[in-house]
Amino acid sequence: MGSVILLGDPRVASVPVAECGEPLVEIASASSVALDGRERDATGAYGRVRAGVLSRLCSASDSLPDGVRLLAVEGHRTRSEQERRFALRQERLRAEGVTGAAELRRLASEFVAPVEVAPHCAGAAVDLTLAGADGTELDMGGPVNGHRTGDERSCPFDAPGLSGTARRNRGLLARAMRGAGFVNYPTEWWHWSYGDRYWALVTGAGTAVYGPV
Repeated sequence: MGSVILLGDPRVASVPVAECGEPLVEIASASSVALDGRERDATGAYGRVRAGVLSRLCSASDSLPDGVRLLAVEGHRTRSEQERRFALRQERLRAEGVTGAAELRRLASEFVAPVEVAPHCAGAAVDLTLAGADGTELDMGGPVNGHRTGDERSCPFDAPGLSGTARRNRGLLARAMRGAGFVNYPTEWWHWSYGDRYWALVTGAGTAVYGPV
């Protein structure tokens, strides 16, 4: 992954957290952000984010052109669900011949964060895409969570071979999200976060404001 900082990098875990205590709130309570149910689980955790994150999501969505809005796929994730997904990713890597705890952690974190630094577990991250007024998803050059469906090549934000339309739509998403203070996880075009350890490291904030909840 070249110079990309992965979530398994020790520098991420070393970022201190000054928990601000903001509650988790329902994404569905915001009229300007649509909520997709594909990641729904029994706890309902997928549809929540920190209050400050939702406010910024609304700002990002409001900045989009008429007829386009954010479609949130997943926000907060429980610790147990994060651990399950991380373990599954490591199992897949072992089956591909990867060995060594450090290397397994590093490579697994390309698509699933270690639980102790996971932005989703802090309510700080949201997986999302763009949709038209009728709810139809825009062409982003690959699906959300494409690493699960064999579309790993399309997952990086700057993936090669994207059509002009897909690249423009990714650019539109990036301008809206970055304008609202979010950072992208470069291996996943759909993953954006604010206030977590990764965000703090990338932006130079020094301290995260959201820890696991």
